[in-house]
Amino acid sequence: MTIRAFIAKGSVSDEVLDCTDSPMDPIKSIKLRWLHGALQDLTSELSRLQFSRFAPHAWEPAINAYRCEKSIRICVDLAGVDRAFIDLTVESRRVVIRGTRELPEPTDDEGCALQLLAMEIDYGPFMREVPLPAQVEIEEAHAEQRNGLLWILLPLKES
Repeated sequence: MTIRAFIAKGSVSDEVLDCTDSPMDPIKSIKLRWLHGALQDLTSELSRLQFSRFAPHAWEPAINAYRCEKSIRICVDLAGVDRAFIDLTVESRRVVIRGTRELPEPTDDEGCALQLLAMEIDYGPFMREVPLPAQVEIEEAHAEQRNGLLWILLPLKES
């Protein structure tokens, strides 16, 4: 059963289970088993979709940005992101960083994960737009990746 079909039925809100009756009542037992099954269908469908409809489509990596004497330096936290999956767009008054980080999971050598204990690392598509306080020399922009950080050098345009 899909989420849409489950919600369209509206079955859960049509009835309220009365727990004051005998726990051996077969009708109540059937209703509880049906409700349990319906909720399992709903939760498995939500897990399958990975809450994609309820979560933002792209996450934003953390940055530090500095205005120096002759340039603007931006440091972007992109640990675990392969260089091939980073798209950097430099314009005269803004920088846009886009890309994708794969879900970090144990490798086959480490054995199959038996239980998810915590999931705090963002993954999937990301996008970060950084407005710039001054115009920069687009052709002279440079970026390099070091220790999981993307360092962007943007020379300031001379006035």
